[in-house]
Amino acid sequence: MPSLRAFCLVLAFFALTTLSATIQWLSIRLGLKLQKSYPHAYHSFLCRMFGIRLHLIGKPVQDRGVLMVANHNGYFDILIISAAAKVSFVAKAEVAGWPLFGLMAKLQRSVFVDRGRRAAAVQSARVIRERLIAGEALALFPEGTSTDGNRIFPFKSALMGAVESDLGGDGRHDYVPVQPVSITYVGFHGLPLGRENRPLYAWYGDMDLMPHIWEAFKTGPLDVVVEFHPPLSAGPARGRKQIAVLAEQACRDGQLRALQGNWGEAPAEAAAP
Repeated sequence: MPSLRAFCLVLAFFALTTLSATIQWLSIRLGLKLQKSYPHAYHSFLCRMFGIRLHLIGKPVQDRGVLMVANHNGYFDILIISAAAKVSFVAKAEVAGWPLFGLMAKLQRSVFVDRGRRAAAVQSARVIRERLIAGEALALFPEGTSTDGNRIFPFKSALMGAVESDLGGDGRHDYVPVQPVSITYVGFHGLPLGRENRPLYAWYGDMDLMPHIWEAFKTGPLDVVVEFHPPLSAGPARGRKQIAVLAEQACRDGQLRALQGNWGEAPAEAAAP
């Protein structure tokens, strides 16, 4: 039965993704507002289909430009954040070349960053800044890699420079908020997900992607706590490095509460605000 479940999910995923990619491509080409909301609806449906139950705490900033920074457990985080909020992503340049996943990232209007070349990184930060000032929500995984879901690596601050001050058109300093988001895998089949079982869903290190997806589909429903922490504001005395430290601590605290079972919220539908 687990293998049959996984097989059906794979077929449904490819069928839905083929249709959704066409819809999103047309939305982008025609300049429709649907291009910003459709990925949210698509990932919300995928979460329901895969049995990923989101327990949401706090509210995502959606009424202005915001840089969301989250800890990273693996590929499911993309579905989870996009199901919980209307966002685009900041991704590594190599993701653009991945089969299928690269196409999906492009269709979600992701910003691809080449961190190996300084000039390219500076240009990427400029693009991120422009998108944020235009009122968009972008999500970034500042650890630079994914983990086993039991810990959080230090947050890198380089791309957070996009939220630092510049002069707006009215001569005022313009800052963009940074919202920490902690993502914690806490249960499966309604049972607590212990340290030894969290790698069934967390994808990290040298794990092969496709075998891991297959095993995750076989394993079954997943409970995830997503906490949107209060936004942080940059300022004259608070630059990107200080923001990175504060955001990391907020995510670490949220993960710890979730792992200890202290999040105390009822399950919410994947189609959040």
